[in-house]
Amino acid sequence: MGEKRKIRVLVGGVFDILHVGHIHFLKQARELGDELVVIVAHDETVRMQKRRDPINPAEDRAELLRAIKYVDEVYIGSPGTIDFELVRRINPDVIAIGPDQNFNCEKLKEELRKHGINAQVIRVPYLYKSDRAKTSKIIQRIVETYCE
Repeated sequence: MGEKRKIRVLVGGVFDILHVGHIHFLKQARELGDELVVIVAHDETVRMQKRRDPINPAEDRAELLRAIKYVDEVYIGSPGTIDFELVRRINPDVIAIGPDQNFNCEKLKEELRKHGINAQVIRVPYLYKSDRAKTSKIIQRIVETYCE
């Protein structure tokens, strides 16, 4: 009898200041399969996408994610856009997109196919609909509270 193949789920993100929204997202993504792999955005990618320096360096963000029980593996992405070579090596069955991540799922599927990656793309819905669970809002509250 052959061993059942595990379903590998991949997520990516900045994960700069971990908060409850991240935990809900990671838990939901993990429930889509048997293994959860995370690609943490490179510091240069954060600067390009968020137009700010990351609060925590990629190595620290990766270490924190490795400590979360839903996460099986963590990689740090390359600077710039999606590292399709890394995604190909990870070989996910499912790519879970966060509810607030700026991706067109259909266009992402097309790009994946062009790079020889055959994975489902699933947008994870919001479970925690609060501004409290957004890194930008947390940073704003810190600034308002401690920098006045």
